[in-house]
Amino acid sequence: MSDRPHLVRYLKKQHVLSLCCAADSELWCANCFYVFDETRMAFWIMTETDTRHGLLLMKNTQVAGTVNGQPKTVLLIKGVQYRGRIALLNSEDETESIARQAYQKRFPIARKVSAPLWEIRLDELKMTDNALGFGKKIIWQRANLD
Repeated sequence: MSDRPHLVRYLKKQHVLSLCCAADSELWCANCFYVFDETRMAFWIMTETDTRHGLLLMKNTQVAGTVNGQPKTVLLIKGVQYRGRIALLNSEDETESIARQAYQKRFPIARKVSAPLWEIRLDELKMTDNALGFGKKIIWQRANLD
């Protein structure tokens, strides 16, 4: 039995990720609301290109980060670490339209914002879920890493 459905369910329930980026010896992290797209194994986020992280993302598309809750006990720790590549979605592309609809459905306030959407194409996910057993890990990797 695959653990992938468990991982996907968790990512669909959460809504904030940490985004870590670096370029030109500068390092920065930001928290972003996201929508997870299971068919593309990707996160969609909304952020301006002139933010500190947006400027770094324009220079270096490699990203990493986490998705996690705030459990009160170590036995309930659940979280995901990820790495992938981020790309600014083109407003004339069908994927951008699908992503924007999904983002606005999940976060209705986004209808009032014209910020660009980005896609983090995931290359690797590692989930720790102590509720399944202390230190239980679920690993997913994209089969066709570019």
